[in-house]
Order: sequence, then structure tokens, then C-alpha cells
Amino acid sequence: MEGNGIMVSAATGAMNSLLAKLAALLEEDYQMHKGMKREIAFLKDELSSMNALLERLADTEAALDPQTKEWRSQVREMSYDIEDCIDEYTRQLRHGQPQRPGGNGIMGFFHGYVQKVKDLVGRHEIAEQIQELKARIVEAGHRRKRYKLDSAVNCKSNHVVPIDRRLPALFAELDALVGIDRPRDEIIKLLDDGEQRMKVVSIVGSGGLGKTTLANQVYQKIGEQFDCKAFVSLSQHPDMEMIFQTILYQVNDEVGRIRSGDKEQVISELRAFLKNKRYFIVIDDIWSAQAWNTIRYSLLENNCGSRILVTTRIGTVAKSCSSPCLNLVYELRVLSENDSKRLFFRRIFGSEDKCPHQLKDIAVEIVRKCGGLPLAIISMASLLTTKSYVRAEWFKVRDSIGSGIEKNSDVEEMNMILSLSYYDLPHHLRTCLLYLSMFPEDYVVNRDYLVRRWVAEGFIKANGGRTFEEEGECYFNELINRSMIQPVHTLYDGRVYSCKVHDMILDLIISKATEENFVTIVTDRKQMLVSKDKVHRLSFDNYGQEDVTLYSMVTTHVRSLNIFRYSEQMPPLSNFPALRMLDLDGNNNLESSYLEDIGKLFQLRYLRIRASNISLPDQIGELQFLVILDLLNCIGISKLPASIGKLRHLKCLVVHRVELPDGVGNLQDLEYMSLVVVDYSTSVSSLQELGSLTKLRTLGLDWRIGDFHKEKLTYADNFVSSLGKLGRSNLQYLTLISPWSLDFLLDSWSPPPHLLQRLGITGWYLSRIPVWMASLADLTFLDIEVKVRQETLQILGNFPALQFLELYSNAADYGDRWLTVSNGGFRCLQKFKFVHWMNLMFEEGAMPMLETLEFQIIAHEARAESGFGPPDLGICHLSALRNLIVNIYCECARVEDVEALEAAIWIAVSMLPNHPTPTLHRFREAEMAKYDA
Repeated sequence: MEGNGIMVSAATGAMNSLLAKLAALLEEDYQMHKGMKREIAFLKDELSSMNALLERLADTEAALDPQTKEWRSQVREMSYDIEDCIDEYTRQLRHGQPQRPGGNGIMGFFHGYVQKVKDLVGRHEIAEQIQELKARIVEAGHRRKRYKLDSAVNCKSNHVVPIDRRLPALFAELDALVGIDRPRDEIIKLLDDGEQRMKVVSIVGSGGLGKTTLANQVYQKIGEQFDCKAFVSLSQHPDMEMIFQTILYQVNDEVGRIRSGDKEQVISELRAFLKNKRYFIVIDDIWSAQAWNTIRYSLLENNCGSRILVTTRIGTVAKSCSSPCLNLVYELRVLSENDSKRLFFRRIFGSEDKCPHQLKDIAVEIVRKCGGLPLAIISMASLLTTKSYVRAEWFKVRDSIGSGIEKNSDVEEMNMILSLSYYDLPHHLRTCLLYLSMFPEDYVVNRDYLVRRWVAEGFIKANGGRTFEEEGECYFNELINRSMIQPVHTLYDGRVYSCKVHDMILDLIISKATEENFVTIVTDRKQMLVSKDKVHRLSFDNYGQEDVTLYSMVTTHVRSLNIFRYSEQMPPLSNFPALRMLDLDGNNNLESSYLEDIGKLFQLRYLRIRASNISLPDQIGELQFLVILDLLNCIGISKLPASIGKLRHLKCLVVHRVELPDGVGNLQDLEYMSLVVVDYSTSVSSLQELGSLTKLRTLGLDWRIGDFHKEKLTYADNFVSSLGKLGRSNLQYLTLISPWSLDFLLDSWSPPPHLLQRLGITGWYLSRIPVWMASLADLTFLDIEVKVRQETLQILGNFPALQFLELYSNAADYGDRWLTVSNGGFRCLQKFKFVHWMNLMFEEGAMPMLETLEFQIIAHEARAESGFGPPDLGICHLSALRNLIVNIYCECARVEDVEALEAAIWIAVSMLPNHPTPTLHRFREAEMAKYDA
């Protein structure tokens, strides 16, 4: 968490964090022995040099020899050991700096004397440890010179080029392929549209999804329709001269040999030859936009109907390659379950009918674990051809998926292909990806939760003006963009809210994380126990009935502990003195007594507890380095200990309906707090202190001060005053929930919160839209319960940046039963959910960017409005619409009127460019029976 750089990584261990702490020791005014200062300066200089070599080794990691790997591992382990030692030394220095109050009189003198002796003994022990560690550093330096590691690193780029593992895809027979016809025909449709201008179509998807196979099938199908054609595959670091030579030879087999080094001549000849040709060129497996730009300028852009097809694993590269403004990016999906089974059974038995009966159910489970990835299905099928038809053997293979422990030539081949994507990641993204091996198979990981953990671990590097959390979200998005993690839930604005890791990628990162001693996983479900002399990150998942003991594991160096299912045999927290991260996830049988030693974890930065029956001990205030406290799923905690005010470095407080703590004003570093309760027991001073949290960016508050409370005005005035201060500072996200009226907020927020981007006011209907709300230029999300009139829609429609709107109203007593969204209203809105006892119509030009719409129609009123036949709701004007949900209230309506209304909706959406399929829900039965016309 210190500084702006990445503190910890899989490549360099704790080296960056350690160097920052050594530098701080030398700079700060500690009462340190002069000799100790020299020792620390020596450690810093030697380790800085070793850190530089570690970073260089990470760039050539795939080609390291065993000797170099061993040296690297030893140095990384040493960095963790030295940091633990320095942390303890720093704690003792800080402990001795101020004058400790030992009380008055003889007893006070005695206790102070005893503590001084303890400090001297402790520092002597630390000095001895530092001498031992210094000796290890000196020896590591000698080995570095003996092994000539620096010169060896410079030669790694000259290693032998491996065999191209895409060759089998290029020569696959059509009858051996499954599920390829539809994507092949869709891509051909994108390419073969009759236009004369040149077009570039991109196929994007993860490694092993079949992009090369698909591109080759398209090439074979339509290649002869062009004057000339070429198919070239790129590596991660392509020899561009060789690529151009290959293209030239394929499009013109009569060209003479051009001597090596004449890249410009090759490009000139290629452009001259293609000038008046209708050509088709496939560029397979592009890894960077830079490589594409080089290729693009070598291929003449003519108006002869030429086509280029590219494949890539990276979304941004796919977009940069494809023709602009034409949306010619084809995202290759995984195989359906039926196609997956067809491919699997065809590879092993020839067909599903020939599969032995006793293996069919387990075979289907294995196929499902492959997640529709053709490479995984083929690899698992090839592996199983070496197994007998005994169910136990197949069960063993099933359980090995997602564990990283199965070894087989076909599985190794698959991992080598997937490893290309892994080694293409920058070092910081490799670290963040490896960290996901901490989570169980098929675990859905919330983005914000994951980013908080990355931040607390020190994996995030501050960049420009972005916060650590914003930078972490960029890391998260990049891993999705590179197909290393799979999106699960997406928000209104297209941002991915949660993800999971494909089992085959999980296999890969578990094996990498284990090899690097980055993460240690203990679970009884797969009988896997990875034991190391020193464990740094421990993930414990006691899934079954039998307990897994940890008696053979050294826990004193564990920095991150994740317990997914608590076991009574887990060592006490006092066994984890170096802990920085503690995550107790899904532990309903966890007892409060397990936390009794939590105050001893003085290095703890992150604490998350997910348990139903637990209370937080007062010792929580001893955690002076705690940055993130997540108690979101602790439903038994309604009040925090008084000591919470001691956590001066706390940045994130995630709770659910917990009383606003007294002394909240002491938490001056707080940036996130949700969801806290203000009720009769809340002190007015706490509400006043809330306004002093000038760094607060996110606030969620449950207001429970009712109209009948005698001091409501006092509470309201102080709350409004605090909101005004927060709004002038950094407040960006605000959620207010209340069963009581919040109308005191209508006109009292001045000046308005100029940075507010997301606002929710629910639980009670506001009488109107507040004046200050209409001036929020950056507001993109609004979830509000308000009495809606036509003028309300006019006001909301003028919000300049609004992308998501959930609008609730109970205004059933208005005379006007129809509302109209006017032309030009809601220019940026992408998702609109409208819950109201009124009908809605859309004028031409309304909501031009709306993609998702959910609203309701009162069927009998719709007929009354139109007179004869269903009304024209104007849905056909919503040109960007992709998803439509209509709730039809059928009470008092005739059946045929409801059916006519549904038919009209279907006709309207059929006229839209995206042809969305509407989801129609009927509520209440139609009261009038259908009759013959």
C-alpha cells in the first residue's frame, strides 16, 4: 500500500515492498544504532541490484533453465523473509519511539523497566536475524556471478523457435469438426456482401476456441473466388520481413527470391502486385495493434472487393484491425452443450451411441467442465483414450480439471497453447491473474471485491490521476479483454460486474502459482495438499466431511489467508503473525472466539468476514494498518465496537445496515462507507462528523428518523449540512434509503454535489425532482422513487449524461393516464426501467441510445386510448433497442385486446434494426371472456 509502485508481484516477490521499507528506515528519524544503519543500507543496495535482474528474468520466463529458476526462487523467498524481519524491527522501533505511559509510582517504574528490557532483547534478536539474512544475500550474489546469470539473460532471445502448435488446426478435416458451420457461414456473410471497397473482418476469442480452424474453413470455402489469396500465422514477436515474404510468395508464386534484409523491396513488390487484384488474405493470431498497423500499410487498399480476415485473442486488437464504423468484429463463442458432447464422443468412440453406458453420465460431467472450449474437449478426449473404461479412472480425470494436477502429453499441449496468452500478459497482470487461483472452481468473483484484494495485496500501481481502485478496474477489464477471465454479470453501462475463470485457465494458473510458490491451495474435495517449507498465500476450502490438517505446513510466513469453509482444525490466528490479508468467506459455523487474537495481527491491511453469527471484538482497534474492513455479509452485526474510531488508515468500510459509528470523524482516510444506519440511537455529533470525511467518494445511508421524532429537524439539518460538505469535496456515489419522507432534501442541498455520478433515493416517494438534482452534469445513474408527471419526464430527459434510470412511482390518482417521452429527451440513456401505474408512449427521436427497456401497460386503458385496436406506443422509434420487457396488466381487459396489444408489440420490434425478441409478462387474468367477432 505504500508508495505509487507495485509492492508485490509474482515475478519479484516482496522485493519492491521491501526496498520501499528499507528506504523509509534510512530516511525516518529513528533511534537506530549506526552499525544497524550501515547494514540496512547494504541490504538496500544489494537487493536493488537483484530486483533489477528478477524483472529482466520475468521477461524471458518461458525460456529459463532450471539453475536460473532456482536462483530466482531463492531470492524471491529471501525477499519475503527479510521483509518479515524488517516489519518486526520497524514495529519495535515505533513501539520505543514515544514515551509509553507506564503509570505512576513504583509499579509504573517497574513495568516501564521490564518493557525496556524486552525491547532491548527483541532488537538484539532482530540484529542477529539481519546478520543471517545478510549472509544469504552475499551468497546469492556470489551464485549470481558464478552462474553468469546476467549474460545468460541477454542470450535468451536467441532460443530455438518451437513448432507452431496451430498446424493441426490448419489441416483439420471438415468431417472431424463440430459446430463450425454456423460461425463459418456468418463470417462469409460479413465478407461476401458485394461491396467493392476493401473490408477487414476480425475474429476474436480466447486461446483454444478454434479461431484458426474457423478462419481456415472460411479460407477454404471462398478463397477460390478471389484473384489471389494468402494465409499467414503470426507469433507473439513476429519476423515482419518473413511475414511479407510469405504473403508475397502465396499471392504470386512466380515472384523471384528477394534477398534477406530488403523488407522495403518486398513491401513495394507486394503492393504493386495487389494494386488491381481482388485479394483475400488471412492474418492469423495477431497479438498487438502495432503488428497489425505494420501489415496494414503493406497491403494496398484498393476498390476491387478485396477482403482481409484476422484472428486475435485480444478484444482491443480486434477492434483496431476491423474496418471502422462497420462493426466487423465477430466474437467466437464456446460450443453449445450438444455440440460439445458430439465433439467429445466423436473423438473417443466415434459417436455418442458407442459410449459405454457406465461412462455416459461422468462423460457428460467432464464435457460440462470443459466449458465449450474445443481445445479442452479434444485434450480431455485424447487423455481419456489412454484410460480404461473403469468409472473410477474417469472420476479421477473429472476431479483433476481445475486443480492443475493432471499430467498428460495432450493436457500439456493444451496448457502450452493457453500459456501463450499468459506469457503475453505484462508482469502486473500475470500477478493479478495468478491470484485468482485462490478461489474455488466455478466461483463467481465480484469485481469490486477482487480489486480491493489486489489493492490490499500491493498488486496495483498508481497511474496518473487514477485511484488504486480505478486502476485495478483497468487491470480487471484488461484480463477480460484478453480472454483470461470470463464476464458473468454486466452493468447498465457495459462494465463487467463479476467474472469467473474457465476451468482450463484455472488449471494453468494453479500450476503456475504452485510452481512459483505464489499461492498454496488446500482442499479435500480433490485430495490436494500442496505443502511448501514456507507458505505465502493460503487458500483453504474444507468442502467435504473429513477435515484436512495443516500440521505439516509452516504458517508463520503466511501473508494472505482465505478460508472458504471453516474447519475446527484450522490453526488459531496467533499462528499467522505475518498476515496482511484475512478473508473468512462463507463460514456460517465460524464462532466469534476464532477472532479473539485478531489484535495481534499488527500488519493486517484487509479483513473480510462472511458469517451469520459473529460479533466483532473490541481488539479491532489495534489493527493500525487496516485499510479495508468488509462485513457486508455479517447479518448479526448491527453495531461496530467503539474502538473502530482508532483505525486512522481505514479507507473502505463495507457493512450492511450497521449503526453510524461514534467517532466516525476520526476516520479521515475513509473513501467508501456503505450501508450505515441513522436512527434514534445515533448521536447528532456523529452526523456532524460525517461532513468532515472529505475523502469520502461513496456513501450509503439508511435514514430511520421518522416524522414523529421530536428532534427530526435537528437531525435533518445536521445531515443536510454534512451532505453539503461532502458534496463540495469528493462525493461521487450516494445511496439513500428510508421508510420515511426525505422531502427535506428537495431544495436544501446547496451548492449541489458537482462530482456526483450515481444516485439512489428509494424507500419513500419524493413529491418531485429536487432542483439541485437537475444541475448534476455528471450523473450517469439514477434510481429514484418520485411522483411522476409529464413535467417530471421533461426534467429527467434533460439530464446531460444520464445512462441508467430506474423510475418508480405510485401516482395512481392522476387524471392523465398517459406519459410521453418527447423528441430529443434522454439523449444518453441506455437502460430505462419504469414502474408506474401509468402508460408510456415514445415520440420519434426519443431515447436514441436506449438498449434496454422495461415498463408496463394497463391493457384496458390502452384500448380506451386508441378507440379501435391497439395503440401505437412508439416502440418502433427506439432504434437502438436490443432488450424489451413489457409487463401487461390484464385486469378489466378483454382477452382479444390483450392479444392484439401483444401482436402490436411484436410488429413494432420487428421494425427495429436489432430485431429484439420482446419478453411479455401478463399480470392478473383478463376479466372479460373472449367472444367471436
